[in-house]
Order: sequence, then C-alpha cells, then structure tokens
Amino acid sequence: MIDRRSLLVTVVLGAVLAGCGDPSRAGAPAPPPPVVRAEPVVEQDVPISAEWVGTLVGYINAQIRARVAGHLMSQNYTEGAVVKLGHLLFQVDPRPYQAALEQAEATLLQAQSQLSQAKAQVAASQAQVEQALAKVAQDEAQVKKAEADQRRTELDVGRYTPLAERGSVSKQELDNAVQNNLANIASLAAARASVQNSQASVSNARAALERAHADVKTQEANIAAARAVLTNAQLNLGYTRVLAPISGVAGFRGANIGDYVGPNDQTALTTVSQVDPIYAEFPISEQRALAIFRRWDADPKAPRDIELELILADGSVYPARGRAAALDRQVDVTAGTVLARGVFPNPGNVLRPGQYAKIRALVETKKNALTVPQRAVQNVQGVHQIAVVRPDHTVDVRAVKVDARVGTSYVISEGLKPGDQVVVEGADRLRPGQKVQIASPGPAATGEKR
Repeated sequence: MIDRRSLLVTVVLGAVLAGCGDPSRAGAPAPPPPVVRAEPVVEQDVPISAEWVGTLVGYINAQIRARVAGHLMSQNYTEGAVVKLGHLLFQVDPRPYQAALEQAEATLLQAQSQLSQAKAQVAASQAQVEQALAKVAQDEAQVKKAEADQRRTELDVGRYTPLAERGSVSKQELDNAVQNNLANIASLAAARASVQNSQASVSNARAALERAHADVKTQEANIAAARAVLTNAQLNLGYTRVLAPISGVAGFRGANIGDYVGPNDQTALTTVSQVDPIYAEFPISEQRALAIFRRWDADPKAPRDIELELILADGSVYPARGRAAALDRQVDVTAGTVLARGVFPNPGNVLRPGQYAKIRALVETKKNALTVPQRAVQNVQGVHQIAVVRPDHTVDVRAVKVDARVGTSYVISEGLKPGDQVVVEGADRLRPGQKVQIASPGPAATGEKR
C-alpha cells in the first residue's frame, strides 16, 4: 500500500513541473510606454519686457515756507485736500507789515514834497540867473555910455588945452573940462566895477541853480528809494498771506497756530504736490542705460517716449499707460544704476507720491526667437533642462539656456531648434533614451493622470 504522504508530494511536484514547462507563463508582459503631452518649439518674433521696482514722485513738490517772520494766525486749507493755484493756505500776522507799509507811504509823500520844493528852488534860481544876466547887460550898457562920455570930455580937454595957452578960452573952461573928464573916468571905472559885480552875481546865481538841480536829483533819488521801500513793504505785507504756488494735494501742516514762523525755519509749513500727471522713478542698470544711449546715438529717429505700464502694490495694473520721460544725468556709483523717470496720467488722484510700484516696459523685440511653455523647463540644481521627444519616440534630456520669460513661455537661446517636440507634462518621470507615447490633443490620457 502506497504511503499517502509520499503520493501527495509526488502530485504537487508534478504540478509544479507541469507549470514550469508552460510557455505562456514564462514571464509578465512588458509595460506600455508612458504617455506624455508634448508641444513643438515655436519660432516667432517675441516682444521682451522688463520690470523695475520704483517709487511714485509728485510731478511738482512745492515746499511751502513763510517768506516773512511772524506769528501764524490761521490755517486756511484742509489737510490732504486738493488746493488750487493762489489758494490761501496760511495767514501770518500782518499788523507789523501794515505799519511798515504806512510808514513807507508817508516817507514817499515827504520825499515827493521835498522834490516839489527843490524844483521850485530851481525855478527861483533860474529867475535869479536871468535877473543877474539882465543886470550885467544893463551895466555893460552903462559902461559903454561912460566910455563915450569919457572920450568926449577927454577930447574937450585936448581941444581946450592949446586954446587956453593961446588965451582963446579961459583957464576956468579948461579946468571945467579937466574936471568933467576926471569925473567921467571915475564913472567909467564905477560902471566897469558894476559889470564885474553883476557878472559875479551871475556866477553866484548859476551856482545856486546848479545846487538846486543837484537838490532835485537828490530828492528824485530819495523818491526812488522811498518807492523801493514801499514796494518791499507791499511785498512783505502780501507775503503774510501764504498762497499755494501750484494746484495739487496739500499735505499736513508743519507748524501750529500761534507758532513764530519765518523763512529760515527747517520745517516747511506744508507741501503741495501736483499729482496729475505723476512721476514714477526707478533705477535701471548701467548696462541697460548704455544700450539705450547707443541705440539713440545710432538711430536719432529711434522712439524715446517708450510706453510704460504700472503695477501697483496690490498686484493690480494701473489702467492708464505712461511714457518714459527722462534718464538722470549721472550713474549712481554705489549701485551702478541710472535713475529713470516715467510720467503717468492721474486724473482721479489715485496715485500718490511715495507709493511703491513696479514699472514694466517693452525693451526690445527678439526676431525668430524659439519659445516653449514654462512647464516644459525643469530646474535641476541650477541647470535648466527640457525633455525632447525624438522622431523615434525616445527621450533626449537637454540642458538649455533660458533667455527671458514672456507671459507663460520661455525664450530659449541655446539647446533647441525649430520643430523640436518638447514634453510639457510627464517629463519628471522620464529617463534619457526611454520610449514614450505622445498623447493626442484633447483631454489628458489615462497615463497622464497617474
């Protein structure tokens, strides 16, 4: 009788041997190639934008200071409100300057009165000169008469002298002729002395006239000085009214009512900023500035009013576009940057000075650039890699050089060529040389969902 235990072992062993000899059970079937999604490399002209971090700055920031010293009497604006050009902001005590103005007006009136007196003196001196000249003429006529009388009596003496020696005329007649001639000689001398005196009077009158003219000029100078003092007093009185020099938003006050303020104060009374339009200032690299300068130098017609986009602190994009306005005159040697300035419209005063913002601009257009979706690029220890599907459906993992990001794509400058198929989904599971299956466009394949 056969042992049951030995029979059971024999049966099991036979079954095992029979199973090992079945070709259909020699091994499990090979897994199918993984399914990936791939897209072709796109060659196109790509606009390249750059972003900078900047700060908004008032188009005009006017620091308001007192132009005259005095006690601050009133504040006439609402802090943070919009003020117009010429709006009264503050009032400084005007009373001392009003008094100074009245005194200057009185000084001017006094100088004008003294000028009138000086002009009257000129007229009087001119009349004295004319009188003196008339007296000279009268005395010169008297001299001529005296000369004529003296010549006549001298002739009488000359005629009577030989006649008296012959006894034709009496000695008394000769003596009378001599006496008359001597009297006429004295009269002539007196007439000539009168002419000299009259000429001296003319000189004195003319000197007085010159002094009167000089006094007129002095009084005219006094009037000019008095008018200058009056103008200064009027200005100082006007400066007690502190007016807005521009239209804009007025800030908080820097002084309290009752404070003694003046032009030398360190703290301004307030600041008024024109914010429509408003500046955005941002530093650009020295290399970028150099490229811009070279482009402008090579092409004088190259556009200089580059369009700008403003991204606010909450991530929203400001609806109005701006324009590049200017580059600063020098490079910041500590940072190696040049300060750039753009200008944006701000009709609703939404933008305020000091706000943080990003500025975006189209800096160039790359011709025939190769672009791939961002999700096709993997960063492996600082190296950018892309899985490329060869025509035989094997994977080639390539290191590439990323040039710029444009929207949801990368611009690739090295490592790809037009027409390459790059894996955009499923690349993290692939090995170089591995066979893959490209999913058809449409809903993701089952293998992609795993």
